[in-house]
Amino acid sequence: MTTVVEGVLERITYANEENGYTVARVDTGRGGDLLTVVGSLLGAQVGESLRMTGRWGSHPQYGRQFTVENYTTVLPATVQGIRRYLGSGLIKGIGPKTAERIVDHFGVRTLEVIEDDPKQLIAVPGLGPKRTARIAAAWEEQKAIKEVMVFLQGVEVSTSIAVRIYKKYGDASISVVRNQPYRLAADVWGIGFLTADRIARAVGIPHDSPDRVRAGLQFALSQASDSGHCYLPEERLIADAVKLLQVDTGLVIECLGQLAAEPEGVVREAVPDPEHPEGTVTAVYLVPFHRAELSVAGQLRRLLRCEEDRLAAFQDVDWEKALGWLAARTGAELAPEQRDAVRLALTERVAVLTGGPGCGKSFTVRSVVELARAKRARVILAAPTGRAAKRLAELTGAEASTVHRLLELKPGGDAAYDRDRPLDADLVVVDEASMLDLLLANKLVKAVPPGAHLLLVGDVDQLPSVGAGEVLRDLLAEGGPVPAVRLTRIFRQAQQSGVVTNAHRINAGTPPVTQGLEDFFLFVEDDAEEAGKLAVDVASRRIPARFGLDPRRDVQVLTPMHRGPAGAGALNGLLQQAVTPARPGLPEKRVGGRVFRVGDKVTQIRNNYEKGANGVFNGTVGVVTGLDLDEQRLTVLTDEDEEVGYDFTELDELAHAYAVTIHRSQGSEYPCVVIPVTTSAWMMLQRNLLYTAVTRAKRLVVLVGSRRAIAQAVRTVSAGRRCTALDARLAGRVAAAPGSRSDPEEGYEPEPDPEVEPVGP
Repeated sequence: MTTVVEGVLERITYANEENGYTVARVDTGRGGDLLTVVGSLLGAQVGESLRMTGRWGSHPQYGRQFTVENYTTVLPATVQGIRRYLGSGLIKGIGPKTAERIVDHFGVRTLEVIEDDPKQLIAVPGLGPKRTARIAAAWEEQKAIKEVMVFLQGVEVSTSIAVRIYKKYGDASISVVRNQPYRLAADVWGIGFLTADRIARAVGIPHDSPDRVRAGLQFALSQASDSGHCYLPEERLIADAVKLLQVDTGLVIECLGQLAAEPEGVVREAVPDPEHPEGTVTAVYLVPFHRAELSVAGQLRRLLRCEEDRLAAFQDVDWEKALGWLAARTGAELAPEQRDAVRLALTERVAVLTGGPGCGKSFTVRSVVELARAKRARVILAAPTGRAAKRLAELTGAEASTVHRLLELKPGGDAAYDRDRPLDADLVVVDEASMLDLLLANKLVKAVPPGAHLLLVGDVDQLPSVGAGEVLRDLLAEGGPVPAVRLTRIFRQAQQSGVVTNAHRINAGTPPVTQGLEDFFLFVEDDAEEAGKLAVDVASRRIPARFGLDPRRDVQVLTPMHRGPAGAGALNGLLQQAVTPARPGLPEKRVGGRVFRVGDKVTQIRNNYEKGANGVFNGTVGVVTGLDLDEQRLTVLTDEDEEVGYDFTELDELAHAYAVTIHRSQGSEYPCVVIPVTTSAWMMLQRNLLYTAVTRAKRLVVLVGSRRAIAQAVRTVSAGRRCTALDARLAGRVAAAPGSRSDPEEGYEPEPDPEVEPVGP
């Protein structure tokens, strides 16, 4: 039977940020133990009086408990309740100590004062006019957010998402949610189509509404971009949408036609069929990806054809003399294929250099830069990640930056440098180019000035970019216009490294050697859960003890996937306990099932153009250096040496990074990597995944897991290419459609990146 229970919320034991499910303890005022309540308590704050409707039940482990179906709140009326309420982190700027001072001053009138005349707060010791104004503003915002939360309570939308909805729409939040719920999927990060669809059902939007079907089609394309595809074949998109939406095929086809007619809907275009090159397939793109693909192809062709040459001095240089000078300067001779790469980079407007570890890519890049500088050329060096940029700077002795920082991306994703305001450079070198997704590559290529040279350097056998596209592979496609050199010779010094030789063995489909080496080890453990625990012990205790490496700075655990007993999610919790355990007096912030502490290794999981000097991007790694419970703010020092602040409401943008997925490790290099390889990740085990993980290590690799899983990874070649037509556009095999809204030669600017950023598996 449904029952009503009243009580004061004393503490929240657990809260799931995704669905709002909460386990809490409530004081019913009848003495004895606190009551355990479970259910959706979205927005409920410690100290509030709750009137809860629900049912009694019993848990086999935790005993009697009350399951909440809905609730209303009443502000606390006692001094003790008000103190708990204000000190719970409800209001930004009021922590436990400040709450105590305010309540000591105003007593039971405290909430009335904050509500009706917050200027009186200035009488409290330690509160000046600015802080008083901020507290008043935070109180008003919290009231409005609470109203949105109460409205969303019935559709199980999490607290953090309710906060984001309010920040996006303000006072119009409830109106948008009620009347245009599918807007949320496009406008609010963290809300996908499925959540918007659940809200739409709750507010009465019909199952076969055209708005729903159009939103579902765009969601299916967005999901495809998360998996790396720039487009989907029309038949596949229709089939995916019918399955997702459970509506008639005819309705989906009709709504797809409507989307294709909208300027910012979708683009349909005939492109070569990847499986049958002689035939074509109707590709359906989200507009930003279509514009970007046209733009990259058009800009690269324009650079290649440009008559101006900012490195014209190298067209008739005496190469024997130049390379002799270079050898004297660097103390080493270039191998023949390295010589070819150097000449290519300095004589062609666009060139690609690829090759595996130990084949001399780095030394070749240094040689290109040395020769260009000798001719007083303006050289710009960049890489997709902060770690890769630092490594490039150390290698060349010149300044290097991330691509994002180089282009000075602004809020909204626009770059300060583009075709109208190009970079001041004669040579642009981009390392780790396998990480360049289509949207970022477009921004980069547009900023290269006419006549300048662009050299893209990367290992095409690694995993493709986390974001959509396979830019490096497309540039290397047979029959394309971009000249390239592939380095294949492993140098003698590199041959002595077990890490390098095993990387090449894996890439060739041969199992790695795991015995008799000083820098490559295997700990055999067939059980996935035990393998996860063993990986944690190896990373946090055994490696530091034997090799003197710092477990936080020098050792990185890389996993095939996020979920599972040996996945990044589970291992991060265990590694945090081992490396950064809770300590008395050390502040911490709990967010659902996670807890953040000073010293934690963290990573950004979405592109946020509003943060930092030029945005903080998916994959940026850092360390938590500050945690202010009063200001509800956490500070991260990124691997680009920038301090970035996060409000507690933004912590779902951060994930712990003691263990990260192999996809997330791209572009980074670590002294040591520990790789759990278990059969629980069977579907993810592929050759380029293991190869990428091993090539992240500079000195030491430790595999933990089963020989069967390693064998599966080595023999499994990645199935199928991503859906991209960049290679065909570069080769001139895509005809511009009649009435096409974009000219392939024009290089259109794509719209700001889609709200839901690709994050990989």
